[in-house]
Amino acid sequence: MVIRPTSKLLMIGDSITDCNRARPVGEAPAGGLGQGYVALVDALLTTKYPDYQIRVQNVGTSGETVRHLAARWQHDVLDLRPDFVSVLIGINDVWRQFDSPLRIESHVYLEEYELTLDTLVVQTLPHVEGMILMTPFFLELSTADPMRATMDLYGQAVKRIAQRHKTRFIDIQSAFDQLMQYVYGGTLALDRVHPSMAGHMLIADAFIEEITR
Repeated sequence: MVIRPTSKLLMIGDSITDCNRARPVGEAPAGGLGQGYVALVDALLTTKYPDYQIRVQNVGTSGETVRHLAARWQHDVLDLRPDFVSVLIGINDVWRQFDSPLRIESHVYLEEYELTLDTLVVQTLPHVEGMILMTPFFLELSTADPMRATMDLYGQAVKRIAQRHKTRFIDIQSAFDQLMQYVYGGTLALDRVHPSMAGHMLIADAFIEEITR
């Protein structure tokens, strides 16, 4: 497995990561990791690799974009001295362009998104053993849908960054696309963004598969 025994794994992102985690830093037990994929990752690591004793921390915050992550990166990531950092960000960067089209100050366009995320990776890699970058997603199979098409561009940016810096990369959109061949996207997330527990399990499963191959 990529993550060595007794490591600290810090997971950061937006509401998909947050999922009502404890503050200031979400940790097990007692629901501190929230009710989403982070808690499921912790559960899978605990049951499949109990001898590894991996400490998982959740610092996701609902509503955030990569711009917000950059503003708190030192305090919420580097100062916590993790061994590995997982990032899932970009949904709000895209979504605000569609649900709040006139509030352009809340929009994070592709160039800023890629530059900011790339900068965070560059800042972090010297201080950690590894990073795992995951793509944002929209639960719509039609790539002609405007929001899905835009989300795909942001996912491609994440892939470029991962390749550029040789970090681990997980294509969450692709994983959902495979599932949506059999399960209607609206049943996985009414708003096509915030997944059901099945959707969170898909993310957690994809994460475990990547770090153990």
